Amino acid sequence: MTGGLGRRPTEELRVVERGVVALLRPYARFTTGFFRAIGERAIFLRDTVRATGEGRTWGPEVVKHMRGIGVDSVPLTCMVAAFIGSVIALQTRYQLFPGIQLSVVGFISRQMIVLEMAPLITALVLAGRVGARITAEIGTMRVTEQIDALETLAFDPLAYLVVPRVVAAFYMLPLLAILAMAVGLTAAWLTAALATDMTSAQFREGLRLEFRYFQVFYCLLKAFLFGGAISFLCSYEGYVTTAGAEGVGRATAKAVVIGCVSVLILDALIAVLLAPYLQG
Repeated sequence: MTGGLGRRPTEELRVVERGVVALLRPYARFTTGFFRAIGERAIFLRDTVRATGEGRTWGPEVVKHMRGIGVDSVPLTCMVAAFIGSVIALQTRYQLFPGIQLSVVGFISRQMIVLEMAPLITALVLAGRVGARITAEIGTMRVTEQIDALETLAFDPLAYLVVPRVVAAFYMLPLLAILAMAVGLTAAWLTAALATDMTSAQFREGLRLEFRYFQVFYCLLKAFLFGGAISFLCSYEGYVTTAGAEGVGRATAKAVVIGCVSVLILDALIAVLLAPYLQG
C-alpha cells in the first residue's frame, strides 16, 4: 500500500509532508488520548454500577467511609466556611455605595454562601483531603497486589473498594454543605454585627429577603454531584495505579487535579441549566 500518509514511514515522506505530519501529530495524540481516557472511565463507571448489586459486600463498608469522608472533615469544613463567611460580609459591607440599605449585606452574603461558596469551596477543599486519601488507599492496595488477592478470594474489588466510597460521598457531601451554610452564615452575621456599623436586625432582614427553598435544593444538588464526581474519579485513578510508590504519588496528584477540574465543570453546567430557576 503506497497511498495515504498514515501508511508510509515518516522518513519516506517529502519535506512538506513531514512538516504537516509533525504539526498534526501532537493534536492527534491529544485527541486520541482524550477520548481513550473518557472511554476507560465510562467502562469503569459501568462496572461500578454493576457492582452495586452486591450489597452484602459494600454495605458494611459504607459507615466506615462515611466517617472518613464526612465526620473527619467537619473541623476543616467549619474553619473554611467561617473564614469565607466573615470575608464575604466584610467585603460586601465596605464595597457598598453611600445610600444603599445595609440589609443588602445579608442578602448578598446568603446568596453567595448558599448558592456557590458552601458547595463549591467545600468540594474543592475535600477534593484535596478526601480525594487524595481515596486515591492513595486504593493505589497502595493495587501496587501491593491486595486487589489481586481480593479477586483470588472471589471478592469483586469494585464492590468492596469503590462502591462504598462513592455511596459515602453521595451522602456526606450534602451534609457537609449544610454545615458549611450554617457556619458561613453565622460567621457572616457575627462579623457584620460586631466588626461593622450594621445591626443584627439589618443583617437578618437581608437574610430573609427573597428567600426560596429551591436555593437550598440547588446547593444540595451541587454537593451531591460533586461528591460523586470526586469519589468516583479519585477511585479510578487509584484503581489503575502502576509503578509502585512513585506511581501512587503521581496518581494522587493527578486525581486531585482531575477532581477539582470536574467540580468546576459541573458547577458551570449546573449554573447554566438551573440558574434561571433561581430568579424571583
